[in-house]
Amino acid sequence: MSALIEIDRLTKRFGGFTAVDDVSFSVARGEVLGFLGPNGAGKSTTMKMLAGFVTPSAGTARICGQDVVDRPVAAKRQLGYLPEGAPTYPEMTVAGFLGFAARVRGFRGSEATDRVARAMQLTTLDGVRLQPIETLSKGFKRRVGLAQSLLHDPPVLVLDEPTDGLDPNQKHEVRRLIEQMAPAKAIVISTHILEEVSAICTRAIIIARGKILADATPAELSRRGPSLDAVFRDLTMPKDAA
Repeated sequence: MSALIEIDRLTKRFGGFTAVDDVSFSVARGEVLGFLGPNGAGKSTTMKMLAGFVTPSAGTARICGQDVVDRPVAAKRQLGYLPEGAPTYPEMTVAGFLGFAARVRGFRGSEATDRVARAMQLTTLDGVRLQPIETLSKGFKRRVGLAQSLLHDPPVLVLDEPTDGLDPNQKHEVRRLIEQMAPAKAIVISTHILEEVSAICTRAIIIARGKILADATPAELSRRGPSLDAVFRDLTMPKDAA
């Protein structure tokens, strides 16, 4: 399997604080990687660097072989990114915003219309297509953000808390969508919920204080403990502790 995501010794410092510290990993086509950690662990900062929204202090990140710093446009063409909070233009309707996103991606005419319709179908947004985004629930806003990340059918998806704010049925729908897309893509999902990783991921990385503590299958992590807190305690406890 060829790696579509390559992260090599990625580091980010904010003044005297190191948010991400010498992180390295790769993700191949067909892999769904769960990126786990407590709040403030460095998950979102790592994903922002991979997506080209934050410049690394050191190290490199590549998407489909394109360096996100040296070749940012080429890298972003291969990427679908759902950021933390899923920022949008709240006064726009769902269809208007997705149409705008399609035009930004370079699509015009019937192709843009078809891509917007397909993205709304995948994320079950047809029922609110003409509503202003600011009137939507948190869950629907999250789905609008997910839809824009899928518009151009990218080979790489980076999704920061993709099911945040969704009800149980909506979470199931998003997980099923990710499973359907997985064979053709490399997908990274940031979360702080071990159950989420067990449901849809083929592999998991745990990060804390900016460093990778574990890189294993969800089953291997679950054997350490039933929750992320339990796994985190196990990984950080001194080996000679009782």
